[in-house]
Amino acid sequence: MDTSSPSPDQATVSPADLARVLGGEGLTTHYQPIVDLRRGTVVGYEALARFDAAERNPEVWFARARELGLGAALEAAAVRSALTRRANLPVNTFLTVNVGPDVLTSPEMQEVWASAESLAGVVIELTEQHRIESYVDLEPSLNALRAQGALVAIDDAGAGYAGLQHLLSLRPDFVKLDRGLVAGLDRDEAKRALVEMMGTFGSRVDAWLLAEGIETGEELDVLVQLGVPLGQGYFFGRPAAEFATADPDAVLRVLTQQQAGEHPGLRPLIEFAPTAVDVDAARVLLGDDRHDVVVMLDGHGRPSSTVDGWGALHAIRDSGLRMNVTTPLDEAAQRAIVRPASSRFHPIVCTDNAGRYCGIVRVERLLDALARAAAPALHA
Repeated sequence: MDTSSPSPDQATVSPADLARVLGGEGLTTHYQPIVDLRRGTVVGYEALARFDAAERNPEVWFARARELGLGAALEAAAVRSALTRRANLPVNTFLTVNVGPDVLTSPEMQEVWASAESLAGVVIELTEQHRIESYVDLEPSLNALRAQGALVAIDDAGAGYAGLQHLLSLRPDFVKLDRGLVAGLDRDEAKRALVEMMGTFGSRVDAWLLAEGIETGEELDVLVQLGVPLGQGYFFGRPAAEFATADPDAVLRVLTQQQAGEHPGLRPLIEFAPTAVDVDAARVLLGDDRHDVVVMLDGHGRPSSTVDGWGALHAIRDSGLRMNVTTPLDEAAQRAIVRPASSRFHPIVCTDNAGRYCGIVRVERLLDALARAAAPALHA
């Protein structure tokens, strides 16, 4: 491999810098909480390498190490650093460490595994930086790690080279959803469908689904509604030098969503629609092909009207276009179907108990949900 011309970013890490880190200086580990999305409790931590140097981006360090033929040595050092804190893990939590499949069987990594008599409570995440050329070649090492008590996770499912072959061949204990799938999940029906599919697959092969990169409450809400069991991201807490608890407001949001799930009403069908406070701003938003409706809000965050894709304004005060988010599906369908023909299929604007805007539900999706709910009875 030609290492004479590293990229501009990688050039910020010199061979001397790497030698210092591999000698035991300047490498630490931070830990990000992983949360049970049913109970709101922290059940694990992901170990993430941090560098005390001018260049702090871990991706740059690992890329430079690979260029210099030191990738396995640096990954082994990072895992060794992470495992030193195992004795301090909170009770009933696990620790996940990142390992490239190309270095899993390297002498440097084998030395790390051998130095740990037991790997109980450790989850080994196979990262997606390199294509796995042979699943068969990995099996002996993975079986040996499992014999030591370790579990296996596929990192960034849905990104890089991860695919069904990856999942079927390795049969992981955890499947981590890539941030690219989680970002904007509340506004993307296709992403929601893909997460549902991954959840079904995970349940069939007895693997836990873990959504990473949760950054907004709306993303969290959809993941809870879809029944994704585990999650992590800045919304719960950033990586820290200590084993921190999850943000209390985020935990409360999980518990609130779970309570709402007992009587979900329209919540599982809600999708994002942009909001505006004046018609001109709404029409600008409608210039974006991604949107076909904008909800107008008053000064208290309550919906007053909608603007459709043609720029027409529709008042919702008395038109049956607004419903509480807890409204049962059958009641919502009955109320929608008796609206005037001109507005019968306009989106339903959902509000909470204080009348504040939550999102929209399309009548077509409402009818589909009712049909799906009735299907088992029809075939009984």
